[in-house]
This record gives sequence, C-alpha cells and structure tokens, in this order.
Amino acid sequence: MSSLSAFLNPIKAENKEVVISNRFVEGGKPVPFVIKPISQEENKKLIKKFTTKDKKTGVQSFDRPEYIAQLTADAVVFPDLTNAELQKAYGVLGASNLLQKMLYAGEYAELVEAIQELSGFDEDINDDIEEVKNE
Repeated sequence: MSSLSAFLNPIKAENKEVVISNRFVEGGKPVPFVIKPISQEENKKLIKKFTTKDKKTGVQSFDRPEYIAQLTADAVVFPDLTNAELQKAYGVLGASNLLQKMLYAGEYAELVEAIQELSGFDEDINDDIEEVKNE
C-alpha cells in the first residue's frame, strides 16, 4: 500500500511558455506567452459564475464562450493582461477582452488548447462542465 506522502507532496505543474504567434517579436524572435494550469477549485468558481438559472422555469444555462474566455485569461501569466497600458493600446477594458482583441481566431484556439492541456482537461471539457454544474 502506498503512503500518503505522495498526496502530501504532489509534483507541482510548472508554468509553461508557448509561442502562440509569430506576430509578437522581440530581438527577431517570437515572444512566448507564459501560462499556468487552472485548478479544479478555480474552474468550479468559473463554472458557477457563468451558469445562470431562470427563476421562472428553473432551466439552467451556461455561457460557454465567456467561461472559456475567462478561464483562458486567468491562465495567462505573461503578458500581463491586466496592464492598463496594454489594454489602452488595444482599446479594450478587461483581460479576457484584451486577449480576444490581441489574437487571431486560430491563435486564440491554440492558446485555449495549450491551457486546457496544461490544466489536465481531456479532449472534451464538456463532461467536466456538466459534472460541476450538476453538483
């Protein structure tokens, strides 16, 4: 039987550098985004934030695009998406809005995929969302 020490001292997931676009260049080289994994605790809060219930019908709805946008923005360590100068340069307010304005659709999808992979999501995160919504 294994000891509890493995659970008391888990291997921490490191932040990861990912080159999302060749459009952000410094010194002739693409500048990578730095991303971090999202814990289930953080994920559960986001799912709750973007799940609403109709008071009359009791039907729940989930704003998946906004959930993904916030999860993605929360996982970006660099560049600092809360930087006022960066937001002003793109003419937006808010980290998730900035990210969506900065990146082309394919670049954004690549970043979302990298974050989901680092956070331990399988191919389809819909199962994880449904599980938390039904708790």
